[in-house]
Amino acid sequence: MSAPDRLRSAFTRRLGRSDIQISAMGLGCWAIGGPFWSGDTPVGWGEVDDEESVRAIQRALDLGVNFFDTADVYGTGHSERVLARALAGRRDRVVIATKFGNTFDETTRQITGSDASREYIRRACEASLKRLNTDYIDLYHFHLNDYDPGQAGAVRDALEGLVAEGKIRHYGWSTDFPERARVFAEGPNCTAIQHQMNVLDDAGPMVALCERSNLASINRGPLAMGLLTGKYRADSKLASDDVRGDRSPDWMKYFKDGKPNPEWLSKLEAIREILTSGGRTLAQGALAWIWGRSAQTIPIPGFRTVAQVEENCAASTSGPLSAEQMGEIDALLGR
Repeated sequence: MSAPDRLRSAFTRRLGRSDIQISAMGLGCWAIGGPFWSGDTPVGWGEVDDEESVRAIQRALDLGVNFFDTADVYGTGHSERVLARALAGRRDRVVIATKFGNTFDETTRQITGSDASREYIRRACEASLKRLNTDYIDLYHFHLNDYDPGQAGAVRDALEGLVAEGKIRHYGWSTDFPERARVFAEGPNCTAIQHQMNVLDDAGPMVALCERSNLASINRGPLAMGLLTGKYRADSKLASDDVRGDRSPDWMKYFKDGKPNPEWLSKLEAIREILTSGGRTLAQGALAWIWGRSAQTIPIPGFRTVAQVEENCAASTSGPLSAEQMGEIDALLGR
């Protein structure tokens, strides 16, 4: 029996204020959506093999993962459809999160704008339910990171309405701004905030808010868009249809001009030895840091292959980094 097969871990965490227990690591399904664009800017991860995506999701299920995070805009609907196919006949075993707020054209695979009106939220929810082949969504995230917090109360109230109708069980906001998250935290059925965080790029104020408000801190980018896998070196070059490539969006900080950003590579080298201690791979050490950061944290690393899923799942066998290791990393990174 391989090491990943021995995982089948009871390592779970509660999804914020809810009564839902989920695997301490979920899978982020952005990359399996394939290419999509905002104008000339790629916002997907390049071409994918749908058959491998399905195998990877089903392998994760075998290894104890029951939490899957996607969005309607990933691949302009394609990620949701692939996830539904992989989970067919297993809906009662899993917790599905998806997102809304971006408008898109499935034919051209283009993002066309955004919409947070009550009417659009309902339409988007119904469309996601259909693509996911499910009667309900466990966690429905607002996907507009920098939406006006003064208007966010209306979005929150619309989501409370969907909870009352049984369309969704809980909701949250995918945002990196604590002042925005606080608006949603006032809603009784808000149970999570999704935000950027990894060992190189901590998010102290947001984690503190999640702890105070008993919200799950769902961590996107736990492997720094792949930088923390160790796969990419200073001379690595990403494909032009990859969100990390030479036409990457302005917010892409871990990669610049299609190559790893030297500033972030330098930080990685400073802590590599700690992350890889105890026989961990670099990616496993990065996930272990997330778990050591707070009892609320739930990393959702992306994937495109079965091998990636197996490596990430095996991180659970060693568990979180120790408090001493966490402190050493903070000291080395000067924080």
